[in-house]
Amino acid sequence: MVASRRTEMAAAAPQFPEKVVAVPQLVDKLDVALGLAEETRQPLLENDLQDDINVKFVQEGDASFAKTLFNGLNALSGVGILSVPFALASGGWLSLTLLFTIALAAFYAGLLIKRCMEVDPSITSFPDIGERAFGNIGRTVVSVFMCAELYLVVTGFLIIEGDNLHNLFPEMNFSAFGLEVGGRKSFVLIVALLITPSVWLSNISVLSYISATGVLASVVIIVSVVWVGAFDGVGFHNKGELLNWSGIPTAVSLYGFCYCAHPIFPTLYHSMKKRPNFSKICVDRIYFKFEVWLIRVIQVLLLCFVCMTISYASIAILGYLMFGSKLDAEITLNLPIGKLSSKVAIYTTLVSPLSKYALMLEPVASATESWFPNYHKKRSFKILIRTALVASQVIIALTVPFFGHLISLVGAFLSITASITIPCLCFLKISSSSVGRERSIIIAIIVFSILIAIFGTYTSLVHLIHGNALPY
Repeated sequence: MVASRRTEMAAAAPQFPEKVVAVPQLVDKLDVALGLAEETRQPLLENDLQDDINVKFVQEGDASFAKTLFNGLNALSGVGILSVPFALASGGWLSLTLLFTIALAAFYAGLLIKRCMEVDPSITSFPDIGERAFGNIGRTVVSVFMCAELYLVVTGFLIIEGDNLHNLFPEMNFSAFGLEVGGRKSFVLIVALLITPSVWLSNISVLSYISATGVLASVVIIVSVVWVGAFDGVGFHNKGELLNWSGIPTAVSLYGFCYCAHPIFPTLYHSMKKRPNFSKICVDRIYFKFEVWLIRVIQVLLLCFVCMTISYASIAILGYLMFGSKLDAEITLNLPIGKLSSKVAIYTTLVSPLSKYALMLEPVASATESWFPNYHKKRSFKILIRTALVASQVIIALTVPFFGHLISLVGAFLSITASITIPCLCFLKISSSSVGRERSIIIAIIVFSILIAIFGTYTSLVHLIHGNALPY
């Protein structure tokens, strides 16, 4: 009886036309690259209430609160957790305040992305926000930043693999065609050769389930570090420095790299499951339902940032107490090789980037192939382009001597710009007439992010040019 009654009421309810706006291919591939569940990659459904009611309501996707939270945590977690202790060692204890400041600014920028989407419900992706604010130029700039960040992050994976494999097998050398290659460079070449066939795959969505291990990998690494410090004889005895001004640019650059998931936030917003439909629709209920959804979005965003900030701060503090000024750019390089807990952390570090390599390179490869419309559908051309991309990344990985160099550059120039500066600028442009007193706060955040980008990028480039380890 209840089901029958609901059916009758639904049939009697007014029907509103729906327009489906497809999510751009680049953003869909980025979702897969970050290991987001299939349910989150939903199009935006827009219901137009006609006649005398001119209200637009965004219908949410099918992902539950818990699944959306997991996807958000997975997007925010990554290899940045390896370098956070080094960031703290670079800037000193007081630099932790900068970690929290950047986290707060990034969280606020995430809220601004949501508010941009409120202004125009047809916005379904990060490039859409750039286009809505600054036209085609805005879309192009945002897309370039997204692809450049992915390209360099994936390049960092090769450096991580080479560093950690060399740490495990320091005496291993290889020879081929009369040439002998040893040390870290040999492992970078071997990993690149082994992983290249995976980037040739035309359908790599099956790997997304493997790549969705960022949260688990972060937990394993933190637990392993705690175990090494508490039970494997390392201890937590180093006092460290209170403040090191010369290392602040490096510290904020690495902190910024930890919060670079903003390009995926629009998809997460649309993924959340809506409340059950009522048979009779009225304006008040539409507003109520929309506000409930917004509250849930804010809750997910807040929980993601709180959880990951606690994780980053915890491993930074533990690592600094354990190894002090002797910290490497990757904390796994400081762990004693002979201990089981250390091997667990190192092998986790090795497997996680490998599982994400092809997935995260896919948007970059697709964008590159689109430059050649007459050839991009040919299988041989795809293989050539993707192999060339891997080869170029190998050259960078062999040229850049330290993982910290690359990640600090990515964090300062790309992550801070994409995650904080761009959302703030776009919001000011889109909502210029209704910002009010909040404008001064947003401008202050923009100035703060630009200063980080300038000084962080300059410091990173100086160390890249001189080829020295980042000092603190």
